[in-house]
This record gives sequence, structure tokens and C-alpha cells, in this order.
Amino acid sequence: MDFELTKEQSDLVKAARDFAKGEFDKDLARELDAKHQYPEKIWKKACDLGMVGLHYPEEYSGQNYGVMENILVAEELCRWDSTIGACIILASFASECVLRFGSDEQKAAWLPKVAEGKCLSCGCFTEPGHGSDITCLDTVAVRDGDDFVINGTKTFITNAGPLAGFYVTLCQTDAACQPPYRGISMILVPADTPGISVQSVGEKMGIRMMYTGEVSYKDVRVPQKNIIGKEGRGFYQVLEFFDESRILIAAQALGTAQGAFDRALAYTKQRVQFGKKLAEFQITQHKLADMATKIEMARLLTYKAAWNYDQGRIDPKLTSMAKMSAARAAVEVADEAIQLHGGYGYMAEYDVERFYRDAKITEIYEGTKEIQKNTIASSVVGKLK
Repeated sequence: MDFELTKEQSDLVKAARDFAKGEFDKDLARELDAKHQYPEKIWKKACDLGMVGLHYPEEYSGQNYGVMENILVAEELCRWDSTIGACIILASFASECVLRFGSDEQKAAWLPKVAEGKCLSCGCFTEPGHGSDITCLDTVAVRDGDDFVINGTKTFITNAGPLAGFYVTLCQTDAACQPPYRGISMILVPADTPGISVQSVGEKMGIRMMYTGEVSYKDVRVPQKNIIGKEGRGFYQVLEFFDESRILIAAQALGTAQGAFDRALAYTKQRVQFGKKLAEFQITQHKLADMATKIEMARLLTYKAAWNYDQGRIDPKLTSMAKMSAARAAVEVADEAIQLHGGYGYMAEYDVERFYRDAKITEIYEGTKEIQKNTIASSVVGKLK
């Protein structure tokens, strides 16, 4: 059992670190956060350097890396800036559905555009009336000749906005199917298709630079060939996608936790109170020890989940454990980082304030922590009847 990164993996982490050092400006980050503005120029530079879609095959403008390499870069970028990093690592969100299940035509048409920074990709799964429950949907796709006509609404959609290129949309294609989830399909809908309208979900606590929208479909017509994978397999496909994407969110949380810790450690080493540096007090040292331990435990689970996925094994229990643990670590470490900063930590001038706001979303999107516990418990308990 080897816990060391390969030289190639270490080089990737260094490249991500050097990029972040050169491009992630603290004042710019604060400005973009306040304006709810996407870091478009930085995203495009990241694409130029191959940091978006690096897990795509080379024929689709990727670097043919695995999930492990993808999450290593994600962790490093979020460590340097929790919001800008999140925008970059999620620029390709849900494109994995096309990569894993799509036709050659769909892959060739869309994956290079994402990797090259020509558009963002979106996954439209959550609905206003269903939330975490995707076993039945109000968004329906009805056959009409050689087309599907889609009607419905999706909400809390990452990247939904002016830079979106396409929406991977979960639809009920067979309303009579029982149970309903067996009649769900995944359809690729280009963002400029007539009948689609997008509006922002409004002010958010964190990840304020990232587009998060509500997508409405009114008589949206797409060819039946836009089905991703097999008709009626959308529910199963999205579950498999979640097993990959939850590792990425775990890496986002891990990087956010590490970044908050780095800043807290640096602050306690220079801040003087009662004639001593904060880091000299045992209570501070114990706080830092707890924070470092939580981060390392989350890292081990996250790396194992990524490595396991790259071996061709899908383990929902492990990916859920990784996401739940890393997200909890991010929230708790960021909270303690603010506490160690005292009143300064509560001010927007200090990064830990924004890291704290950004941490919480990792316990919510891509499956809430309660959903992760359900998945873990289901695997541990097994069938009771």
C-alpha cells in the first residue's frame, strides 16, 4: 500500500499551486464575491492550461487523467481560494454524464467546448417540489415525431447562466412506468434551444461568484437522438454520476478546510495577545491539532474514494463517506479558523470569513449529509426483508 503521489501527480499539484499563486488575487476575489460575478478570465486561463476536463480523453481536449488527478487539482485550487477554485473545478459539472454514457457524436460536440473554455456544462436534476428526491419528476419529455418536447422546471442548477453550453436534463419520459424512476431518462439540451429560460436563484450565503439558476422548459423541442445513454436509464446513470461527482465535492471541501487551516495557522503564529503569540497557548495548539487531524482523516477517505473509482469500482458507501467527512471537516475547520481570528475573522477583509460561507454548501449540494448517511446506512445494514 503506497500513500505517496507519483511524480506526475505531484507535478500536477505544483502546476495548480503555481497557477493559483499567480492568478488568485485576494482583492479581486473579494470584489467578485461582492458583485456575484463569475471569474471568467481566470476560468479561461485554467482551461488554456488544461485544468478543466483533464479527466477527459485527449481526443476531447483532455489529458486522459483519472478521477484521482482531477481531485488533486481541485483540492489545491480550493485551498488557495474557496470560491474561485470552486468555480473552476465545477466548470465541467455533469459533463461526466456525457463522457460516461453519451454517444460519440455527443462527446465530440460538447466535451472539447467545455475543456477549451468555450462554455460551462450544467446538470439539471433538482426540482422545486422534490429536492433530494429524484425518484419521480415533474419535468416531462413527450415524444412528438422524431423529437422530445420537454416541459418543467429545475432549480439550484450550478452554472446555469449566460456561459452555459448545455443542460444534462433528467426527465420523466414514461409517465406510466412503475416505479416511476424506471421511466426517467437523461437528455442533452443545448442552452440556446428555444423555450428555455433561466433566472438566478437570488442571493446566496456562499459560492457567490458561481452561477446558480432556475431553469424552465416550455415546449422545448430536441431530437430523440439527444437521449444520453439508454432511454429509461437516467435514474441509474445519475446515481453513477453522483458516485464520481461526490468525490469532487469532497475534494472541494478538503481544499476549503486546508485553506482555512493554513490561514488560521499563519495568523496564530503572528498575532500577539497577553504578551505571547496565539500559537504559544496550549488551547490554540489543541485547536490546531484537532483541525489538522480532521483534515487528514478527510483526505485519506477522499483519496481512497478517488483511487477506488479509478480502479473501475463503484462504491456508493465509500464516496458518501468521503463527501460527508470532508464536508463536515470543512465546516468545522472553517468555523474554528474564524474563532482563532477573533473579531477579525468575522470581517470580509479576512479570507476565513468567505471560506466559512463557502464551506457549508459542501454539506448540501450533490446530496445532503443526510442523504449520504442514508446511502452509508443502506450499505452497512443491507436488506432487512
